[in-house]
Amino acid sequence: MPAPLPTAPSERTMASRIRSIVSGSIGNLVEWYDWYVYSAFSLYFAPAFFPKGNLTAQLLNSAAVFAVGFLMRPLGGWLMGTYADRHGRKAALVLSVLLMCGGSLLIALTPGYDQIGVAAPVLLVLARLLQGLSVGGEYGTSATYLSEMADQKNRGFFSSFQYVTLLGGQLLALLVQLGLQQALSELQMYDWGWRVPFVIGAGAALVALYLRRHMEETDSFVVQEQQAENASPEPGKLQVLLRYPLEILTVVGLTLGGTIVFYTFTTYAQKFLVNTAGFSKADASWISFVTLAVALVLQPLFGAVSDRVGRRPVLLFFGIGATLGTVPLMTLLGRTHSQWAALGLLVVAMIIMSGYTSINAVVKAELFPTAIRALGVGLPYALTVALFGGSAEYVALQAKQLGVESWFYWYVTFCAALSLLVYWRMPDTQKTSRLDN
Repeated sequence: MPAPLPTAPSERTMASRIRSIVSGSIGNLVEWYDWYVYSAFSLYFAPAFFPKGNLTAQLLNSAAVFAVGFLMRPLGGWLMGTYADRHGRKAALVLSVLLMCGGSLLIALTPGYDQIGVAAPVLLVLARLLQGLSVGGEYGTSATYLSEMADQKNRGFFSSFQYVTLLGGQLLALLVQLGLQQALSELQMYDWGWRVPFVIGAGAALVALYLRRHMEETDSFVVQEQQAENASPEPGKLQVLLRYPLEILTVVGLTLGGTIVFYTFTTYAQKFLVNTAGFSKADASWISFVTLAVALVLQPLFGAVSDRVGRRPVLLFFGIGATLGTVPLMTLLGRTHSQWAALGLLVVAMIIMSGYTSINAVVKAELFPTAIRALGVGLPYALTVALFGGSAEYVALQAKQLGVESWFYWYVTFCAALSLLVYWRMPDTQKTSRLDN
Protein backbone atom coordinates (compact mmCIF):
# COMPACT_ATOMS: atom_id res chain seq x y z
CA MET A 1 0.00 0.00 0.00
CA PRO A 2 1.38 3.47 -0.82
CA ALA A 3 2.24 5.70 2.12
CA PRO A 4 -0.44 8.29 2.93
CA LEU A 5 0.24 11.84 1.88
CA PRO A 6 1.50 14.06 4.73
CA THR A 7 -0.77 16.60 6.25
CA ALA A 8 0.12 20.18 5.36
CA PRO A 9 1.01 22.51 8.22
CA SER A 10 -1.80 24.63 9.59
CA GLU A 11 -2.45 27.94 7.89
CA ARG A 12 -0.37 30.73 9.35
CA THR A 13 -1.97 33.95 10.45
CA MET A 14 -0.65 37.22 9.02
CA ALA A 15 0.61 38.16 12.50
CA SER A 16 2.61 34.92 12.66
CA ARG A 17 4.14 35.57 9.24
CA ILE A 18 5.11 39.11 10.20
CA ARG A 19 6.73 37.99 13.48
CA SER A 20 8.83 35.42 11.64
CA ILE A 21 9.79 37.85 8.89
CA VAL A 22 10.76 40.52 11.45
CA SER A 23 12.91 38.04 13.41
CA GLY A 24 14.66 36.86 10.26
CA SER A 25 15.08 40.39 8.95
CA ILE A 26 16.70 41.76 12.12
CA GLY A 27 19.29 39.01 11.96
CA ASN A 28 19.83 39.86 8.31
CA LEU A 29 20.35 43.53 9.23
CA VAL A 30 23.07 42.64 11.73
CA GLU A 31 24.82 40.38 9.22
CA TRP A 32 24.92 43.12 6.59
CA TYR A 33 25.95 45.75 9.11
CA ASP A 34 28.99 43.61 9.95
CA TRP A 35 29.72 43.14 6.24
CA TYR A 36 29.47 46.82 5.30
CA VAL A 37 31.27 48.25 8.31
CA TYR A 38 34.42 47.17 6.51
CA SER A 39 33.63 49.32 3.49
CA ALA A 40 32.37 52.29 5.52
CA PHE A 41 35.49 52.45 7.70
CA SER A 42 38.15 51.40 5.17
CA LEU A 43 39.06 55.06 4.68
CA TYR A 44 40.26 55.03 8.29
CA PHE A 45 41.75 51.58 8.83
CA ALA A 46 43.51 51.17 5.45
CA PRO A 47 46.63 53.03 6.76
CA ALA A 48 46.66 50.79 9.85
CA PHE A 49 46.77 47.48 7.96
CA PHE A 50 48.92 48.38 4.95
CA PRO A 51 52.32 50.03 4.34
CA LYS A 52 52.37 53.80 3.97
CA GLY A 53 51.46 55.15 0.54
CA ASN A 54 49.03 57.47 -1.21
CA LEU A 55 45.32 57.21 -0.40
CA THR A 56 44.36 55.54 -3.66
CA ALA A 57 47.04 52.83 -3.20
CA GLN A 58 45.87 52.09 0.35
CA LEU A 59 42.24 52.01 -0.76
CA LEU A 60 43.24 49.61 -3.53
CA ASN A 61 44.73 47.27 -0.93
CA SER A 62 41.61 47.41 1.25
CA ALA A 63 39.41 46.99 -1.85
CA ALA A 64 41.42 43.91 -2.82
CA VAL A 65 40.73 42.39 0.60
CA PHE A 66 37.05 43.36 0.18
CA ALA A 67 37.08 41.43 -3.11
CA VAL A 68 38.84 38.45 -1.47
CA GLY A 69 35.93 38.21 0.96
CA PHE A 70 33.65 37.87 -2.02
CA LEU A 71 35.63 34.85 -3.25
CA MET A 72 34.35 32.92 -0.23
CA ARG A 73 30.74 33.77 -1.01
CA PRO A 74 30.27 30.98 -3.60
CA LEU A 75 31.65 28.48 -1.09
CA GLY A 76 29.30 29.91 1.54
CA GLY A 77 26.41 29.78 -0.91
CA TRP A 78 27.14 26.14 -1.64
CA LEU A 79 27.80 24.92 1.92
CA MET A 80 25.11 26.95 3.66
CA GLY A 81 22.59 26.43 0.86
CA THR A 82 23.10 22.68 1.08
CA TYR A 83 22.81 22.84 4.86
CA ALA A 84 19.60 24.91 4.65
CA ASP A 85 17.99 22.52 2.17
CA ARG A 86 18.85 19.50 4.31
CA HIS A 87 18.54 20.75 7.89
CA GLY A 88 16.29 23.77 7.64
CA ARG A 89 16.38 27.48 6.85
CA LYS A 90 16.46 28.37 10.54
CA ALA A 91 19.50 26.21 11.35
CA ALA A 92 21.50 27.71 8.47
CA LEU A 93 20.64 31.28 9.46
CA VAL A 94 21.83 30.63 13.02
CA LEU A 95 25.15 29.25 11.76
CA SER A 96 25.76 32.15 9.38
CA VAL A 97 25.40 34.80 12.09
CA LEU A 98 27.91 32.95 14.29
CA LEU A 99 30.51 33.08 11.50
CA MET A 100 29.91 36.78 10.96
CA CYS A 101 30.36 37.48 14.66
CA GLY A 102 33.76 35.73 14.65
CA GLY A 103 34.99 37.71 11.64
CA SER A 104 34.02 41.08 13.12
CA LEU A 105 35.66 40.29 16.44
CA LEU A 106 38.89 39.28 14.70
CA ILE A 107 39.09 42.59 12.81
CA ALA A 108 38.38 44.54 16.00
CA LEU A 109 41.23 42.85 17.90
CA THR A 110 43.94 42.62 15.20
CA PRO A 111 46.95 44.94 15.77
CA GLY A 112 48.09 47.21 12.95
CA TYR A 113 50.89 46.82 10.38
CA ASP A 114 53.31 48.86 12.53
CA GLN A 115 52.89 46.38 15.41
CA ILE A 116 52.87 42.96 13.73
CA GLY A 117 53.91 43.66 10.15
CA VAL A 118 52.55 41.47 7.38
CA ALA A 119 50.53 39.43 9.87
CA ALA A 120 48.08 42.36 10.10
CA PRO A 121 46.79 42.16 6.50
CA VAL A 122 46.91 38.35 6.70
CA LEU A 123 44.56 38.36 9.71
CA LEU A 124 42.38 40.94 7.96
CA VAL A 125 42.07 38.60 4.98
CA LEU A 126 41.23 35.68 7.30
CA ALA A 127 38.47 37.72 8.95
CA ARG A 128 37.01 38.68 5.58
CA LEU A 129 37.10 35.04 4.49
CA LEU A 130 34.98 34.12 7.52
CA GLN A 131 32.59 36.97 6.80
CA GLY A 132 32.46 36.05 3.11
CA LEU A 133 31.55 32.47 4.01
CA SER A 134 28.81 33.78 6.28
CA VAL A 135 27.26 36.31 3.94
CA GLY A 136 27.52 33.91 1.00
CA GLY A 137 25.18 31.57 2.82
CA GLU A 138 23.07 34.36 4.30
CA TYR A 139 21.72 35.67 1.01
CA GLY A 140 20.34 32.45 -0.42
CA THR A 141 18.98 31.20 2.89
CA SER A 142 17.36 34.46 3.96
CA ALA A 143 15.91 35.01 0.47
CA THR A 144 14.43 31.53 0.63
CA TYR A 145 13.14 32.00 4.18
CA LEU A 146 11.41 35.32 3.48
CA SER A 147 9.91 34.12 0.19
CA GLU A 148 8.60 30.89 1.72
CA MET A 149 7.25 32.65 4.81
CA ALA A 150 5.33 35.29 2.81
CA ASP A 151 1.81 34.69 1.58
CA GLN A 152 1.20 34.40 -2.16
CA LYS A 153 -0.45 37.79 -2.69
CA ASN A 154 2.25 39.80 -0.88
CA ARG A 155 5.37 37.82 -1.74
CA GLY A 156 7.13 40.69 -3.52
CA PHE A 157 6.37 43.08 -0.66
CA PHE A 158 7.56 40.81 2.14
CA SER A 159 10.63 39.47 0.33
CA SER A 160 11.71 43.06 -0.36
CA PHE A 161 12.57 43.30 3.33
CA GLN A 162 15.73 41.36 2.59
CA TYR A 163 17.11 44.47 0.92
CA VAL A 164 15.40 46.73 3.46
CA THR A 165 17.56 45.11 6.11
CA LEU A 166 20.57 44.84 3.79
CA LEU A 167 20.41 48.59 3.18
CA GLY A 168 19.56 49.05 6.86
CA GLY A 169 22.85 47.35 7.69
CA GLN A 170 24.69 49.83 5.49
CA LEU A 171 22.77 52.71 7.05
CA LEU A 172 23.58 51.51 10.54
CA ALA A 173 27.25 51.26 9.60
CA LEU A 174 27.15 54.83 8.27
CA LEU A 175 25.22 56.05 11.33
CA VAL A 176 27.88 54.62 13.62
CA GLN A 177 30.51 56.27 11.42
CA LEU A 178 28.79 59.65 11.57
CA GLY A 179 28.43 59.39 15.34
CA LEU A 180 32.10 58.52 15.80
CA GLN A 181 33.14 61.34 13.45
CA GLN A 182 31.27 63.75 15.72
CA ALA A 183 32.55 62.25 18.98
CA LEU A 184 36.20 61.64 18.05
CA SER A 185 38.92 63.63 16.38
CA GLU A 186 40.21 62.51 12.98
CA LEU A 187 43.44 61.36 14.65
CA GLN A 188 41.46 59.21 17.10
CA MET A 189 39.44 57.75 14.22
CA TYR A 190 42.62 56.68 12.45
CA ASP A 191 44.23 55.47 15.69
CA TRP A 192 41.53 53.35 17.37
CA GLY A 193 38.05 54.70 16.61
CA TRP A 194 37.62 52.48 13.55
CA ARG A 195 37.71 49.41 15.83
CA VAL A 196 34.55 50.43 17.72
CA PRO A 197 32.02 49.51 14.98
CA PHE A 198 33.48 46.01 14.68
CA VAL A 199 33.03 45.47 18.43
CA ILE A 200 29.44 46.73 18.11
CA GLY A 201 28.87 44.30 15.23
CA ALA A 202 30.16 41.31 17.19
CA GLY A 203 27.86 42.19 20.11
CA ALA A 204 24.83 42.74 17.87
CA ALA A 205 25.42 39.34 16.29
CA LEU A 206 24.76 37.73 19.66
CA VAL A 207 21.36 39.46 19.76
CA ALA A 208 20.64 38.23 16.23
CA LEU A 209 21.64 34.73 17.32
CA TYR A 210 19.00 34.80 20.06
CA LEU A 211 16.30 36.00 17.67
CA ARG A 212 17.12 33.39 15.05
CA ARG A 213 17.08 30.56 17.56
CA HIS A 214 13.44 31.45 18.29
CA MET A 215 12.24 31.78 14.67
CA GLU A 216 9.67 29.43 13.14
CA GLU A 217 10.63 27.09 10.31
CA THR A 218 8.90 27.61 6.96
CA ASP A 219 5.94 25.44 5.92
CA SER A 220 7.67 24.54 2.64
CA PHE A 221 10.59 22.94 4.45
CA VAL A 222 8.33 21.22 7.00
CA VAL A 223 6.29 19.62 4.20
CA GLN A 224 9.50 18.56 2.46
CA GLU A 225 10.67 16.88 5.66
CA GLN A 226 7.36 15.05 5.95
CA GLN A 227 7.76 13.82 2.37
CA ALA A 228 11.45 12.92 2.74
CA GLU A 229 10.93 9.14 2.83
CA ASN A 230 9.01 9.20 -0.47
CA ALA A 231 11.06 11.88 -2.22
CA SER A 232 13.43 10.75 -4.94
CA PRO A 233 16.05 13.54 -4.98
CA GLU A 234 18.15 14.15 -1.87
CA PRO A 235 17.64 17.78 -0.80
CA GLY A 236 20.42 20.26 -1.41
CA LYS A 237 22.62 18.09 -3.64
CA LEU A 238 24.66 19.86 -6.30
CA GLN A 239 23.87 17.24 -8.96
CA VAL A 240 20.16 17.88 -8.37
CA LEU A 241 20.70 21.62 -8.88
CA LEU A 242 22.47 20.93 -12.19
CA ARG A 243 19.19 19.55 -13.54
CA TYR A 244 18.01 23.18 -13.73
CA PRO A 245 20.58 24.80 -16.09
CA LEU A 246 18.17 27.41 -17.48
CA GLU A 247 17.22 28.53 -13.98
CA ILE A 248 20.89 28.75 -12.97
CA LEU A 249 21.74 30.85 -16.02
CA THR A 250 18.73 33.07 -15.32
CA VAL A 251 20.00 33.78 -11.79
CA VAL A 252 23.45 34.64 -13.17
CA GLY A 253 22.03 36.88 -15.88
CA LEU A 254 19.59 38.81 -13.76
CA THR A 255 22.23 39.27 -11.01
CA LEU A 256 25.10 40.45 -13.24
CA GLY A 257 23.98 44.01 -13.92
CA GLY A 258 22.15 44.38 -10.62
CA THR A 259 25.09 43.54 -8.39
CA ILE A 260 27.51 45.86 -10.22
CA VAL A 261 25.05 48.76 -10.17
CA PHE A 262 24.32 48.12 -6.49
CA TYR A 263 27.96 48.13 -5.36
CA THR A 264 28.79 51.07 -7.61
CA PHE A 265 26.12 53.39 -6.22
CA THR A 266 26.24 52.20 -2.60
CA THR A 267 29.58 50.99 -1.22
CA TYR A 268 31.82 52.59 -3.86
CA ALA A 269 29.86 55.86 -4.11
CA GLN A 270 31.13 57.08 -0.74
CA LYS A 271 34.76 56.68 -1.83
CA PHE A 272 33.95 58.14 -5.26
CA LEU A 273 32.61 61.30 -3.63
CA VAL A 274 35.85 61.71 -1.66
CA ASN A 275 38.43 60.46 -4.16
CA THR A 276 36.95 61.85 -7.40
CA ALA A 277 34.42 64.61 -6.63
CA GLY A 278 36.56 66.04 -3.80
CA PHE A 279 34.01 65.98 -0.95
CA SER A 280 35.16 65.66 2.64
CA LYS A 281 34.76 62.28 4.34
CA ALA A 282 32.06 63.70 6.61
CA ASP A 283 30.06 65.18 3.69
CA ALA A 284 30.39 61.96 1.70
CA SER A 285 29.11 59.99 4.71
CA TRP A 286 26.03 62.23 5.09
CA ILE A 287 25.20 62.10 1.38
CA SER A 288 25.54 58.31 1.37
CA PHE A 289 23.41 58.02 4.49
CA VAL A 290 20.50 60.01 3.03
CA THR A 291 20.56 58.21 -0.32
CA LEU A 292 20.61 54.79 1.35
CA ALA A 293 17.70 55.87 3.58
CA VAL A 294 15.74 56.77 0.44
CA ALA A 295 16.62 53.40 -1.11
CA LEU A 296 15.46 51.59 2.04
CA VAL A 297 12.02 53.21 1.83
CA LEU A 298 11.75 52.39 -1.88
CA GLN A 299 12.21 48.61 -1.45
CA PRO A 300 8.75 47.66 -0.10
CA LEU A 301 7.11 50.12 -2.52
CA PHE A 302 8.70 48.44 -5.54
CA GLY A 303 8.04 45.02 -4.01
CA ALA A 304 4.35 45.85 -3.64
CA VAL A 305 4.24 47.12 -7.23
CA SER A 306 5.63 43.78 -8.44
CA ASP A 307 2.77 42.00 -6.65
CA ARG A 308 0.34 44.04 -8.75
CA VAL A 309 2.01 44.29 -12.17
CA GLY A 310 4.42 41.32 -12.11
CA ARG A 311 8.16 40.90 -11.57
CA ARG A 312 9.29 41.31 -15.18
CA PRO A 313 8.09 44.93 -15.72
CA VAL A 314 9.92 46.02 -12.56
CA LEU A 315 13.14 44.30 -13.69
CA LEU A 316 12.82 45.91 -17.14
CA PHE A 317 12.52 49.34 -15.46
CA PHE A 318 15.84 48.70 -13.76
CA GLY A 319 17.56 47.27 -16.84
CA ILE A 320 16.58 50.16 -19.11
CA GLY A 321 17.35 52.80 -16.47
CA ALA A 322 20.77 51.38 -15.59
CA THR A 323 21.78 50.89 -19.23
CA LEU A 324 20.87 54.44 -20.25
CA GLY A 325 21.59 56.24 -16.99
CA THR A 326 24.90 55.00 -15.58
CA VAL A 327 27.30 57.02 -17.74
CA PRO A 328 25.53 60.40 -17.35
CA LEU A 329 24.94 59.86 -13.63
CA MET A 330 28.56 58.93 -12.86
CA THR A 331 29.94 61.67 -15.11
CA LEU A 332 27.85 64.38 -13.45
CA LEU A 333 28.53 63.00 -9.99
CA GLY A 334 32.28 63.17 -10.56
CA ARG A 335 32.10 66.79 -11.67
CA THR A 336 29.73 68.24 -9.09
CA HIS A 337 30.85 70.11 -5.97
CA SER A 338 27.34 70.68 -4.66
CA GLN A 339 26.11 68.41 -1.88
CA TRP A 340 22.50 68.80 -3.05
CA ALA A 341 23.38 67.97 -6.64
CA ALA A 342 25.32 64.87 -5.54
CA LEU A 343 22.40 63.83 -3.33
CA GLY A 344 19.91 64.27 -6.18
CA LEU A 345 21.99 62.25 -8.62
CA LEU A 346 22.39 59.38 -6.15
CA VAL A 347 18.67 59.40 -5.34
CA VAL A 348 17.94 58.95 -9.06
CA ALA A 349 20.40 56.04 -9.03
CA MET A 350 18.61 54.54 -6.01
CA ILE A 351 15.23 54.73 -7.76
CA ILE A 352 16.62 52.89 -10.78
CA MET A 353 18.48 50.36 -8.64
CA SER A 354 15.36 49.52 -6.61
CA GLY A 355 13.81 47.86 -9.67
CA TYR A 356 16.38 45.11 -9.12
CA THR A 357 17.08 45.08 -5.39
CA SER A 358 13.45 45.02 -4.24
CA ILE A 359 12.47 41.79 -5.98
CA ASN A 360 15.60 39.91 -7.02
CA ALA A 361 15.32 37.59 -3.99
CA VAL A 362 11.76 36.48 -4.68
CA VAL A 363 12.38 36.11 -8.43
CA LYS A 364 15.21 33.68 -7.74
CA ALA A 365 13.26 31.78 -5.10
CA GLU A 366 10.34 31.39 -7.52
CA LEU A 367 12.60 29.61 -10.01
CA PHE A 368 13.47 26.54 -7.91
CA PRO A 369 11.63 23.70 -6.10
CA THR A 370 11.84 23.43 -2.31
CA ALA A 371 14.44 20.64 -2.19
CA ILE A 372 17.18 22.76 -3.78
CA ARG A 373 15.78 26.29 -3.39
CA ALA A 374 18.33 27.71 -0.93
CA LEU A 375 21.22 26.22 -2.92
CA GLY A 376 19.71 27.31 -6.25
CA VAL A 377 19.24 30.87 -5.06
CA GLY A 378 22.51 31.14 -3.17
CA LEU A 379 25.23 29.47 -5.24
CA PRO A 380 24.82 31.02 -8.74
CA TYR A 381 24.08 34.38 -7.11
CA ALA A 382 27.22 34.18 -4.96
CA LEU A 383 29.39 33.19 -7.95
CA THR A 384 28.14 36.16 -9.94
CA VAL A 385 28.54 38.60 -7.06
CA ALA A 386 32.04 37.30 -6.33
CA LEU A 387 33.17 37.84 -9.92
CA PHE A 388 31.44 41.14 -10.63
CA GLY A 389 30.00 42.78 -7.51
CA GLY A 390 33.01 42.14 -5.29
CA SER A 391 35.46 43.38 -7.91
CA ALA A 392 33.48 46.50 -8.90
CA GLU A 393 35.23 48.79 -6.41
CA TYR A 394 38.65 47.42 -7.32
CA VAL A 395 38.01 47.83 -11.06
CA ALA A 396 36.81 51.39 -10.49
CA LEU A 397 39.89 52.35 -8.46
CA GLN A 398 42.23 50.71 -10.98
CA ALA A 399 40.59 52.66 -13.80
CA LYS A 400 41.03 55.87 -11.82
CA GLN A 401 44.68 55.15 -11.07
CA LEU A 402 45.32 54.46 -14.77
CA GLY A 403 43.65 57.75 -15.72
CA VAL A 404 40.71 56.14 -17.54
CA GLU A 405 38.01 56.38 -14.88
CA SER A 406 35.20 56.77 -17.44
CA TRP A 407 35.94 53.27 -18.75
CA PHE A 408 34.43 51.94 -15.53
CA TYR A 409 31.16 53.77 -16.26
CA TRP A 410 30.91 51.98 -19.61
CA TYR A 411 31.80 48.66 -17.99
CA VAL A 412 28.83 49.02 -15.61
CA THR A 413 26.61 50.01 -18.56
CA PHE A 414 27.62 46.96 -20.58
CA CYS A 415 26.85 44.57 -17.69
CA ALA A 416 23.47 46.26 -17.11
CA ALA A 417 22.66 45.83 -20.81
CA LEU A 418 23.41 42.09 -20.62
CA SER A 419 20.99 41.75 -17.71
CA LEU A 420 18.40 43.77 -19.63
CA LEU A 421 18.49 41.10 -22.36
CA VAL A 422 17.78 38.44 -19.72
CA TYR A 423 14.85 40.41 -18.30
CA TRP A 424 13.45 40.87 -21.81
CA ARG A 425 13.48 37.16 -22.60
CA MET A 426 12.67 35.56 -19.22
CA PRO A 427 9.10 34.65 -18.16
CA ASP A 428 7.40 36.51 -15.34
CA THR A 429 8.21 34.30 -12.36
CA GLN A 430 5.12 35.52 -10.49
CA LYS A 431 3.05 33.52 -13.01
CA THR A 432 5.34 30.47 -13.09
CA SER A 433 6.37 30.38 -9.42
CA ARG A 434 7.53 27.08 -7.95
CA LEU A 435 6.89 28.47 -4.48
CA ASP A 436 3.27 27.45 -4.96
CA ASN A 437 4.12 23.81 -5.75
